[in-house]
Amino acid sequence: MKKTHTSVKLITSTALLLAMNIIMSMSAFSIPVPGGHMYLNDVIIVTAAILLDPLHAFIVGGIGAFIGDFLFYPAPMFVSLVTHGLQAVIISLCTRHLLHGKKIPASVIGAAIGWVITVIGYTFGRAYIYSTPAYAVLKLPFQILQTFVGSGAALLLCWKCGIVKFFDKIIGIETYTY
Repeated sequence: MKKTHTSVKLITSTALLLAMNIIMSMSAFSIPVPGGHMYLNDVIIVTAAILLDPLHAFIVGGIGAFIGDFLFYPAPMFVSLVTHGLQAVIISLCTRHLLHGKKIPASVIGAAIGWVITVIGYTFGRAYIYSTPAYAVLKLPFQILQTFVGSGAALLLCWKCGIVKFFDKIIGIETYTY
């Protein structure tokens, strides 16, 4: 396959995942919890991080979450940019470079590190934005649940449901050892 076709497909896939992240940032796709909502965009962020290189993963994770917050709830938009951006980059790097070709365990490790980054980032971010650690502590169990569910669902979608193989076939790049 020609490189230009691959580039167009990669950009289109990135844009589609970015749009999905923004849509999943809406309250309509969230679960109400004490102190706010539990969002399902972590599924998209982790999936994109497994599928895409670190730059494109950052665009989907960080910039997508930033735009979603900007449109629907602007207070934590910079926290989302940094936290989800870093989460996506770390997962992408782990999936590609950790454990020398064992992509499934490498992506699980990356998702676990991303889970820690997200929980810590949002806990400190909320404490700073809302000037009260009590609010951050109130949301902590739901942040842990959101990140755990999102990462678990993304790992299942990518590896058990075959999204990685499908993505590689569509994009035309064989980048994974199964």
